[in-house]
Amino acid sequence: MRPFAYLRPGSVAEAVRVSAERPEARFLGGGTNLVDLMKLGVESPGLLIDVSRLPLDRVVPTDDGGLRIGATVRNSDLAAHPAVRERYPALSQALLAGASGQLRNTATTGGNLLQRTRCLYFQDTSKPCNKRQPGSGCPAREGVHRDLAVLGHSPDCVATNPSDMAVALAALDATVHLRGPEGERAVPATEFHRLPGDNPDQDTVVRPGEMVVDVVLPPAPEGAVSLYRKARDRASYAFALASVAAVLTVRDGRVAHASLAFGGLAHRPWRARAAEDVLRGAPATEETFARAADAELAAAEPLRDNGFKVALARNLAVGVLTELTDRADRSG
Repeated sequence: MRPFAYLRPGSVAEAVRVSAERPEARFLGGGTNLVDLMKLGVESPGLLIDVSRLPLDRVVPTDDGGLRIGATVRNSDLAAHPAVRERYPALSQALLAGASGQLRNTATTGGNLLQRTRCLYFQDTSKPCNKRQPGSGCPAREGVHRDLAVLGHSPDCVATNPSDMAVALAALDATVHLRGPEGERAVPATEFHRLPGDNPDQDTVVRPGEMVVDVVLPPAPEGAVSLYRKARDRASYAFALASVAAVLTVRDGRVAHASLAFGGLAHRPWRARAAEDVLRGAPATEETFARAADAELAAAEPLRDNGFKVALARNLAVGVLTELTDRADRSG
C-alpha cells in the first residue's frame, strides 16, 4: 500500500490552487479509472483532491440553446437527461454503450474525458511503455496490438483512447472548459486529446494545475439527426474495436450538414474531416457514404494484426450514415 494524502476542497479555486502547488496531486471524481490505475501501480499520486462534491453537477441550458454539462455530472444522469436524449441522442447512446449501470452511476463527465488507455502494456508495470515511462519503448508495435491504433499513431505509441463519450462530443462540436492557475480557457473537444507523437505520456492538452469544469454543447443543427454505434468483441460492456458518432442533416436528397468521428482507431477521438468534405453537398446515398469513409481511412496505417479495423470502421460509418438518412427522410 502506497500512502497518499486526501483533500476535499471547498471550491474550484482551492482545488486548482492546491493542484498547482502539488505536482504529485491528482483530481478524484468517480475514481473508476484512477483508482484502478493506483491498484495496478501505474498511478501513485501523493495527494488525491476529491472534486466530486464541488458544485459542478448540473446540466443547464446555455443562452444560445445549447447545454452546459458540469464536470461532476454522473454518466448515468447525463445519458438519461431529457434534453440530451432529445437533442443529442448520440451522446446518450455513447454513454449507455460505455459501461455498466454501476460504473455509469459513479463515473463523471470530467473523469470520462481524462481516462487513460487500456493498452495491456500501459497497465502492466513489469513491461516497458513510453506512455508510462517515456523512452522505455513500445512493445505493442510488435506484440499484442489487435485492439490498438490504425490512425495517427507513432513509432513511440499505438495506444487508443477508450472513451465512448468523447467520440460523441467530438462529432457534436463540444467545447471543454478548463480552469487553472492562469484562469479559464476553452478547448474544442476535437483538440482536447493529443496524438502521441514523440511524447505519448501526455494524453491531453491539460496544463499543470488545470481541471475540467464543464463541457458545452452548441445548439443542434436544425433538422439534424445523430447516432452512435460501437463494435466490440462481446455483447456485454467492452471497449470499442471501432465506433462511429455522426450528426447529419439531409435536404432534398443531399447532405446539408455532416459531422463524423471515429472511436477505437487512434490515440484520440478521430474527427473525420476528409469524410465530411466528401459528404458536404453530395447525394445522401450509400455510394457517397462509402466514398467518404474511404477518403478518411486512406490515411490508416494498420499494424500486423489490426488491419480488420479499417473495414470495420468503414462499414460502421456507411451503416450509421445510411440509417440517419432513413430517419431524416421519415421525419421530413
